[in-house]
Amino acid sequence: YYNEYKSYLSVSKMGRMHTPGKGISQSALPYKRSVPTWQKLTSEEIKETIYKLSKKGLTPSQIGVILRDSHGVAQVKAITGTKILRILKAKGLSSKIPEDLYHLIKKAVAIRKHLEKNRQDKDSKYRLILVESRIHKLARYYKTKSVLPPNWKYESATASAL
Repeated sequence: YYNEYKSYLSVSKMGRMHTPGKGISQSALPYKRSVPTWQKLTSEEIKETIYKLSKKGLTPSQIGVILRDSHGVAQVKAITGTKILRILKAKGLSSKIPEDLYHLIKKAVAIRKHLEKNRQDKDSKYRLILVESRIHKLARYYKTKSVLPPNWKYESATASAL
């Protein structure tokens, strides 16, 4: 029985890019997609809150966390019908580069800054190579999906300006 389960895992799940794990943990959304009965905020009120938080400089995931924790909104899509990022794009408030790519670039900049002080740190040098390969892979994906312009290029010298 264990071997069947193990073979199921190896067939169905893609591995992580630079780690050996093939984790199967994930959160599950409620089956019912209707607005909860206890929800007091309307779709328009939630959109206004999203606009206000975005103008403060928060990312879509940070906005989602604030809505969940402070306003009791479990799923924005269940109430408004669209996701936070799409609401921001419709209003013209979304960022130029996607959030996940931005955070990878931020991580690479932090590692480079660390390497300037600690030149002998071989492990950090290796991790920088892995992070930058993830940046290039993600950028290639976003170029095919027309999220990034085709001439966009990651350059470590100009990355700290982002």
